[in-house]
Amino acid sequence: MDAAAPAARSTSPSRPPKAIRSTKPRGLDEETAARAAATFPSIKAPSAAAAALLHADVPMDARVWAALPDDLLLEVLARVPPFLLFRLRPVSRRWKSILHDPAFLAAHTGVPSHGPCLLTFWRGAAHSLPQFSVLSLPLRARYKLPFGFLPAWDLWLVGSSGGLVCFSGFDGAGFRTVVCNPLTQTWRVLPDMHYNQQRQLVLAVDKKRRSFKVIAASDVYGDKTLPTEVYDSKENKWSVHQMMPAANLCSSKMAFCDSRLYLETLSPLGLMMYRVDAGNWEHIPAKFPRSLLDGYLVAGARTRLFLVGRIGLYSTLQSMRIWELDHGRTVWVEISRMPPKYFRALLRLSAERFECFGQDNLICFTSWNQGKGLLYDVDKKAWSWIAGCASQLCNSQICFYEPRFDTSIY
Repeated sequence: MDAAAPAARSTSPSRPPKAIRSTKPRGLDEETAARAAATFPSIKAPSAAAAALLHADVPMDARVWAALPDDLLLEVLARVPPFLLFRLRPVSRRWKSILHDPAFLAAHTGVPSHGPCLLTFWRGAAHSLPQFSVLSLPLRARYKLPFGFLPAWDLWLVGSSGGLVCFSGFDGAGFRTVVCNPLTQTWRVLPDMHYNQQRQLVLAVDKKRRSFKVIAASDVYGDKTLPTEVYDSKENKWSVHQMMPAANLCSSKMAFCDSRLYLETLSPLGLMMYRVDAGNWEHIPAKFPRSLLDGYLVAGARTRLFLVGRIGLYSTLQSMRIWELDHGRTVWVEISRMPPKYFRALLRLSAERFECFGQDNLICFTSWNQGKGLLYDVDKKAWSWIAGCASQLCNSQICFYEPRFDTSIY
């Protein structure tokens, strides 16, 4: 069943509180980043005054709040970092209702994104609830979001887009696809696919249409006899499209950018591209760089598509490189190489496995049993370490996440 959001109410917390007490809000466990300050050299640290506002209970004259008109108050709150607003939910029903107020959501829509965040989803002991953890790079702080609002199924993370997070799971009877907004604590189960198997899924939010799509390619075991299916939230149904042509996939990793889905193939060599608007597949003969050991497709901003991988042999010197697809010439053009000091620290063994994922021209690298990740900014050509974002457990998954209150699950 769907989790219904509280009824929207145009109001403000204008009544003066009886007393101002310094308490820790419930519902959110915040780990401030005193130890992580040294891990973000490429991000400017907030000033002492700003840090005090972000991480301390600063008393404010209640008469100031009482004198603010509702529309001005909503404009102010729309510019507060989303995670700090999330802390206000348990304070009172008035504060909770503001986060669902149409006027607040309209103001929030016009505010630029909070900035890059990393969402970690992991499972603890057996039969324990999974957990969300979000690392905000601009605030240099980690937040744990409540997970109890989702069904207690066997879920695994698919990905995130535009404020929504997608999961695939098994409810005991069949495979289910769940889409949720962690900030509004709302979720919905999508209808069953026509070919309801464990599929490779991609979530894509369309902010202009205020909708989202979920694309189901082949199944996780590479069965290419299944037709491609696309779910449209506006229509609330799956539509069946062209089956992907016979191809020998060299990776189950997919990248989605500019309404196109890309997969790597060995035969025919290059990429398979699915056009969501046209509903058909086509082959792109973009040959991979020579001596490429393991390549990952990473979606960048707009039409940019990156290829990340190691060059060399497992028993000899290796290097990590980044290429960008030249769509006009259909060739990969090298744009960056990971400095040796970062490469040796990230991959201590020559055959060690690594993962990478991207968003808006940011690429994050993680490797097994590392206590930190490595972030590369394509635009600034800057490398920096990120503490505590690596997959140290086999049951933890990480992706980029954009916190938004205004993205609906419908």
